[in-house]
Amino acid sequence: MKALILIADGFDDLQLFCPYYRLREEGVEITVASPHGPRATGKHGYSIATTMPIREVNPAEYDLLLIPGGYSPEKLRLSEEAVDVTRTFIDEDRRVAIVGHAAQLLISAGAMNGRRVTSASEIRDDVRAAGGLYRDESVIVDGNLVSCRGSEDLGDLCRAMVSGLTLRA
Repeated sequence: MKALILIADGFDDLQLFCPYYRLREEGVEITVASPHGPRATGKHGYSIATTMPIREVNPAEYDLLLIPGGYSPEKLRLSEEAVDVTRTFIDEDRRVAIVGHAAQLLISAGAMNGRRVTSASEIRDDVRAAGGLYRDESVIVDGNLVSCRGSEDLGDLCRAMVSGLTLRA
């Protein structure tokens, strides 16, 4: 099982590291991709080495895409490569997990229309404007998409991700 995590500087540290280590506990091989540089730094100062630039990612090699929130999704949506990778995962019905503000990247990928989703409350109007069916719930699973409101709901996100991985294994 392989997971791809897309990040840029300003990612929410907890929203990255909590699911990252939970996936590692399950034996999932993880690739961290970023648009720039060999490291990315979170909004609280923690950094992580990236495995490769997003332009080198082949989505067909991965079973799961994880997009943490924070300021990172706003930066990622400006990267055509990140938008293309996200769109490919959605179009090919591969598992996608988003946290908080990560719905912004799905909006830019045109992947919200008719999808039941939760997100950070600050972008709920953006989700609705893009055709998403916003719900104020901890975690929502809609087909291949798992969405989570934010850091306070990461336990529920991790359970949903692991359950989905077990079903696909």
